[in-house]
Amino acid sequence: MTRKVRSGLSRLIEDESHRIRGRRVAVLCHHASFTDQLEFAPKALERLGAKVIRLLGPEHGPWGTAQDMIPVDGGRDPWTGYALTSLYGHEVESLTPERNALDGIDLLIVDLQDVGSRYYTYAATAALAVEVARNAGVEVLVCDRPNPIGGERIEGGQVLEAYRSFVGRYDVAIRHGLTLGELVAYYLEWPELPVVKMDGWQRDMWFDDTGLPWIPPSPNMPSLGTATVYPGQCLLEGTLASEGRGTTTPFEVFGAPWVEPFKLVETLQSYALPGVVFRPHVFEPTFQKYARTPCGGAQMMVCDRMTFQPVLTGLAVLCALQAHGPTTFAWRTERYEYVSDRLAIDLLLGDPELRLAIESGSAPRDVSSMMEPHREDYRQRSLAYRLYV
Repeated sequence: MTRKVRSGLSRLIEDESHRIRGRRVAVLCHHASFTDQLEFAPKALERLGAKVIRLLGPEHGPWGTAQDMIPVDGGRDPWTGYALTSLYGHEVESLTPERNALDGIDLLIVDLQDVGSRYYTYAATAALAVEVARNAGVEVLVCDRPNPIGGERIEGGQVLEAYRSFVGRYDVAIRHGLTLGELVAYYLEWPELPVVKMDGWQRDMWFDDTGLPWIPPSPNMPSLGTATVYPGQCLLEGTLASEGRGTTTPFEVFGAPWVEPFKLVETLQSYALPGVVFRPHVFEPTFQKYARTPCGGAQMMVCDRMTFQPVLTGLAVLCALQAHGPTTFAWRTERYEYVSDRLAIDLLLGDPELRLAIESGSAPRDVSSMMEPHREDYRQRSLAYRLYV
């Protein structure tokens, strides 16, 4: 496919290398941080005269080898030799870099691929690192990348202050409709954040419209199809049902040993959800929930991504699972993203009233409508941070 879009990293390398030449640089990056010609970001920066002093690694580590919520140690990256500071360690304090991680640094460069959902942690990591750099007087450049699921559609409501966490550190809609650069600027209320913009990206583009290579940005994000359903299906992390981790189609398949597939699909189809159909499915995860145990469930198949509403669909999956097994369906109660005193589903939804509505048997569209006033408020607030038409 012909390249239609140039990433912020490639624009920095190809057009604006004077901004990095001779600088002592820390790079917040990961295994998807490659130029459009597939040169690893730190190596490309060094080739053009920057001195890369340190890598900062987000969740999953610099090479995406760690599963979700697995702490990553720092030290030295054995594959490149760069000093490495992990921003996803054993305690919540590790999410914010220590000031000494930027000692001797002139410039912090951020290059991370987001997937368009508030729960995806890279943008929060970027915001925390940028804030430390800004306070320390270290210059910042955020290299922008596409929102894979487009920059027009928004779904989901508020994140109440009492339910802030690493999957909702800032009050933003679940499907936020922003690029990484726009989102970090929104998080920090910094419209003038130095962002190296993409060339050619427009808000109505999906990732497969860009001509850029898809590099899975995390271990369970193998395809654009996964990113398409993720804004709703990540809600299953707040339950004891499997979200399909440990299969080749995570988030697209879901279920549990107690689920009867045909009955579940009958319920899901009765909701008449736009742009999606379901088929009965049995799967056996190789790791995480129900590893090596057959699970009944369903496969979600998006047939029209332009009408598909992932958050509404994710709510419908929760409603259907609860109706299907009211005595076996349960919310996750274990520690989740460093938080032990609140339910994971409340952190993901951002408002416990939504969980209570699901528990009371409310229809998916009724639960979704509870988010509408907050979604529109977010849309209006986010307009000031948009960099593209």
